[in-house]
Amino acid sequence: MVDKTAVRRSVFFVSDGTAITAETLGHSLLAQFPTVDFEIHIIPYVDSEERAMDVVQEINKCAIRDGAPPLVFDTLVDPLVRDIINTASAINLDVFEGLISKIETELNVKASPQVGNAHSSVDSENYKSRIDAVHYALDNDDGAKTRHYDMADLILIGVSRSGKTPTSIYLALQFGIRVANYPITEEDLDDNRLPKVLKEHKKKLFGLMIEPERLVAIRSERKANSRYASFQQCQMELRAIQGIYISEGIPYLNVSEMSIEEISTRILQTTGLKRRIS
Repeated sequence: MVDKTAVRRSVFFVSDGTAITAETLGHSLLAQFPTVDFEIHIIPYVDSEERAMDVVQEINKCAIRDGAPPLVFDTLVDPLVRDIINTASAINLDVFEGLISKIETELNVKASPQVGNAHSSVDSENYKSRIDAVHYALDNDDGAKTRHYDMADLILIGVSRSGKTPTSIYLALQFGIRVANYPITEEDLDDNRLPKVLKEHKKKLFGLMIEPERLVAIRSERKANSRYASFQQCQMELRAIQGIYISEGIPYLNVSEMSIEEISTRILQTTGLKRRIS
């Protein structure tokens, strides 16, 4: 949980393409600093000097407002555009620059930077796969449209607020995997069995578990001092759903101390699912 007393720090993901590469790497690095309150700005398609100058102004405004230089992750190929971005009052973290120079040294060949080379037709297909998977995850969130479960690669189940939705979207965006998620309600738990709609898709199910103390904290942010957020209710639901996981032979994972990245990686390892993007 973010320390609300922490100073806000602005972060920019800047790219001459979709910004997915900069965003993916940047989020992975920023996740190592959970106590910092990051304000994220995603700026794709910075493919001209004029556009770069506009971005510099935006970065500088945040620097003045925050009283600290923003962090800027970029995957800019054009050196002129990159040089303009580097004039901003920021900590510039160029994703390509350091890597390309090392590759040039190793291969003894100079790179030929061209905007678009880093975003080939394969990247376009990957992007489309990601977007299609994200749309599927959103359309099939929280038990909606269960008639489309035959199209799912994976169906996440768990009690309310156990992390199903963010994990579904992350798997879709990063790996192109079509993930539906279904909340196991108190009524389902009273019956001590899987809902009928899930039984025919049992091989696609994966369960999320969480420690009751953690679940209480998360639910309290939504409905403080409610039965829904009480320790007794959370503990009861978690014991019941763990019993269902075990009796039905559904693989599951305790996600209490895990980041979304780690949860997703562990799910892929456990299920053997392959990413749909290269």
